[in-house]
Amino acid sequence: MDTAEIMNGTMVIHGPEAFDSGDVARAVERLHPSRIIVSGIMGRTAAEESGIPCEFITVPPSLVLRHLPNTERPYLLNHAKSSESARVFGSIVAGRTGRGLIQVEGTDGTVIAWDGADRTYAGELAARMEYGAEAASSSPPDAAGPTRTIRGCIPGEPVFVNGIIIGTATAPSAVIGVRAGEIIAIDGITLKPHGVEKLMRQGLPDLAAAWCKSGGVRNAGPVATGRCSNRGIITVIDHAGCDLYEHIGEETCGVLAIGDDTTAVCGHICAHRGIPVFGVTDGDADGIISPSYCTGSVVVHVISGRDDDLGREIAAGIPDGHHIWDEWVQDVIDRFEGQVRVVRDLRCA
Repeated sequence: MDTAEIMNGTMVIHGPEAFDSGDVARAVERLHPSRIIVSGIMGRTAAEESGIPCEFITVPPSLVLRHLPNTERPYLLNHAKSSESARVFGSIVAGRTGRGLIQVEGTDGTVIAWDGADRTYAGELAARMEYGAEAASSSPPDAAGPTRTIRGCIPGEPVFVNGIIIGTATAPSAVIGVRAGEIIAIDGITLKPHGVEKLMRQGLPDLAAAWCKSGGVRNAGPVATGRCSNRGIITVIDHAGCDLYEHIGEETCGVLAIGDDTTAVCGHICAHRGIPVFGVTDGDADGIISPSYCTGSVVVHVISGRDDDLGREIAAGIPDGHHIWDEWVQDVIDRFEGQVRVVRDLRCA
């Protein structure tokens, strides 16, 4: 195969671990992709921290790959938590892509040619990366029916559906279903009622098409930068940290994050952007990411009740327009004295 063909492919990257582990830097050096696309939220954060020029697309990698022409010679770069989960993930993406997929998997140093993908091309990529090579066939995608199996779980880790934690895995496969218009646990999962409630606010999901995963969202800590302007627009993120990038921009001076895990995710991403966070929590965190916050951030714990209710009350009191962040934060703490307890205060850091 011509060297130029190998070195002009499109690399689609999934997740932050591919960056944090050094896989992306290694692939850029050895494969010289002509185009790099990052799929996912925390992957974008890690990409921005790396300084490697990338395009960012928020849809799942299967959708990105499905719409790339074969002339771009696309391949998926991933770094899973285990060899098993790597192949579970690859099988799902390959099945949904609907054509041959080449997966460059960093967790065990393997290039996998799925569903009749070009094995010669996969072998060349493997040789340049000094990885092994293998071929595999994906499982048929889950039918649009009453159940969904989330494979590759580690017992004790959180299970996500469409970015919301709905429970905790109790077995390597978590099976959920729908009964009478409600999400139910069938096997291998203990549901978190409040999480299911949050998911259902968006409407009953199509389990066959839903984005499902298990485990944390990133192991490495963020690379913090200097704080942004103290004056600007306050963005509200209510139990949907995965939507953050759609709502922050140059005019953002701070983020009101509602929910424990949402606060942690927003704090992690915003630490790199220099955006402070005011987090409203009630103690039901699932530990999906190590919390980190930039200067100016405050996290409060609701003394009684749920973070949902108080967080929305605070959000409803934010007038349109620009605000001075530090003044707004102090005003909120004063107005809700006796209802919240400050557990982290970085205004004087």
